[in-house]
Amino acid sequence: MMTSRRVEERTVELYRQNRITGGCYTGIGNEATSVGTALALHEDDVLVPTHRDMGSHLVRGHKPLDIMRQYLKRATSQTGGKDSSLHLGKEGSNIVGMISPLAHMMPVAVGIALAERQRGTPCSVLTTIGDGSTSLGDFHETLNFAAIQKLPILFVIVNNQYAYSTPNTIQYACHELSERAHGYGMAGETIDGTDAFLVYRAARKALERGRNGEGPTLLECKTMRLRGHSEHDDFKYVPPDLLEQWKNWDPVLRIRNYVVDNSISTESDLETLKLEIDSEIEKAISLAESEPSPEGSEAGQDVFRYWKSEWTVPTP
Repeated sequence: MMTSRRVEERTVELYRQNRITGGCYTGIGNEATSVGTALALHEDDVLVPTHRDMGSHLVRGHKPLDIMRQYLKRATSQTGGKDSSLHLGKEGSNIVGMISPLAHMMPVAVGIALAERQRGTPCSVLTTIGDGSTSLGDFHETLNFAAIQKLPILFVIVNNQYAYSTPNTIQYACHELSERAHGYGMAGETIDGTDAFLVYRAARKALERGRNGEGPTLLECKTMRLRGHSEHDDFKYVPPDLLEQWKNWDPVLRIRNYVVDNSISTESDLETLKLEIDSEIEKAISLAESEPSPEGSEAGQDVFRYWKSEWTVPTP
């Protein structure tokens, strides 16, 4: 969680220095949800993340160097410098690179869960969406199909309180977003998304339910993004007193206090850890910035996957 926070704080600084261009979206304030859910996955499970899941990427194996190469659009990045932000994934890593339109990763996640079951692979799938995405058709169609098929998949709603600038109060009329699960005949639960331990336990329980053939789960994690929708957003639509209240539930601060209060670690140890994290991040930035950008002649490479004619299903 500390690494996730520090990586994103540095990407914000790089963005403001114009060293990162394009979009800069962060999950600052969402670390307990992104880390806690990813930690509940088994090795062979599949992560289908979205743009605020830095912690999940780090848990599942992406390093600060992978992240910085991607944000800085280097030819050495997983997308060859053709994309930025957290649009990275790699075959064999069990991390599926995201599609930008939100909620579009949900049917992808369901397709993976169905395909893996047909192959006889005992794995579960985790995907996340924001509260705003629950208003889109993909969300409802996906829940319906996943529930009918009893697929081993965990849908996590990261409820940031605001869908861009639209507050929950004028976005939906139900009391909790997890209530929507019951209309599709699947399990649903709403929890405090700033408590990493609670998130981990709920995610583990839901994933085990899926593995046992009990179908999917819709888990709503109530949290708050502590910055704007992206770094071009001044966040002025959020009442300052509301933001200050949520800062008291900062998930990184909460877990720091927990480990110190329970004598798991000391403030000194945590400061040493922070310095080590910062050092790794700075080395990653330095190395990534020394590497080449992609050549213009490479713009069309790897945009479409090479397809052999013999792979095509024959027509009768």
